[in-house]
Amino acid sequence: MSVRTSKAPAGLDAAGRALWAAVTRDYELSAHELAILTEAARTVDLLTRLEAEVVEHGAVVESPQGRKANPAAVEARQQRLTLARLVAALRIPLDDAEGRTQARPVRGVYGVRGA
Repeated sequence: MSVRTSKAPAGLDAAGRALWAAVTRDYELSAHELAILTEAARTVDLLTRLEAEVVEHGAVVESPQGRKANPAAVEARQQRLTLARLVAALRIPLDDAEGRTQARPVRGVYGVRGA
């Protein structure tokens, strides 16, 4: 069942709303896909905040143990991986091939054994 909606969930910042608008403008999504898109939009917003933190304080910060990677940069790397998996789960067609979607499933999604 597809759901046609263009209203972004409450609480999204500009980057998240932009992602939401771009996807819902071109595609009709089912309820589970809307849930994935919501999490992707929230992840984009979090990445924006983390990147601002890195810009403000730098990629390397001082700690009692000496210089280390800014924890915001480390978390941003993890959130980029999360975003990539969420977007892949939406299976939106690639821009370069009409109707073609990503061929690989999301890592960790497997068939039922013995089926």
